[in-house]
Amino acid sequence: MVVGVLALQGSFNEHIAVLKRLGVKNVQIRKPEQLQNVTSLIIPGGESTTMAKLAEYHNLFPALREFVKMGKPVWGTCAGLIFLANKATGQKNGGQELTGGLDCTVHRNFFGSQIQSFETELPIPEIAAKEGGPPSCRAVFIRAPAIIEVGPDVKVLADIPVSSAVTANSSPAIQSEEELTKSEKKVIVAVKQGNLLATAFHPELTADTRWHSYFLKMEPETEDGTSAIASTSSVDLTFTGRAMIDLPIFQ
Repeated sequence: MVVGVLALQGSFNEHIAVLKRLGVKNVQIRKPEQLQNVTSLIIPGGESTTMAKLAEYHNLFPALREFVKMGKPVWGTCAGLIFLANKATGQKNGGQELTGGLDCTVHRNFFGSQIQSFETELPIPEIAAKEGGPPSCRAVFIRAPAIIEVGPDVKVLADIPVSSAVTANSSPAIQSEEELTKSEKKVIVAVKQGNLLATAFHPELTADTRWHSYFLKMEPETEDGTSAIASTSSVDLTFTGRAMIDLPIFQ
């Protein structure tokens, strides 16, 4: 298992630190040809427009799209979620290029600007059932997007009441009453579709490694839907019993 981490901009070092704690080999990805040597990929949070411009400059988008189509596991956090979405709204003039593959519509900066970032306890029943530990995780939202619409094949892993976001953030960037109606007073902040995982928040900024463990157990699929690699059961990725190590930014 070799995990690639897109290292153009953003919190790629924090993801790498978690992977090292889990004993997983990783490679920083900056060039298209480097994707040939990894079994899965993390697209970190950061400034999505800047990341997109750098990816375009390095001609990474064709290789990223091919990586997704091959069925290899890809996880996008925050800006990475925007990368993976088939459609994004609330963008700057001209928008940005997307990798696509995830059947959803993402609203960029849904919760507001940088100073309106917040933390909250987020229920994660699927992750807790698979990885053990408490039924919620500490979710760090930094100038975060939100998923306002998903396709039929997308599994929702976590959502957040808009009222909770308003409590933590006095002026979320909800662009219209129509979008609020679509959200039914909740917005989706974590999803899974086939080989794709996406979170609007930053698990790499907490001591909870369960999201990374969950991702590392996602296996690539061949065209007929069967596993393309052997089991990774020899690697201990369980949450229960592992010492919690606080990171310097958030606890």
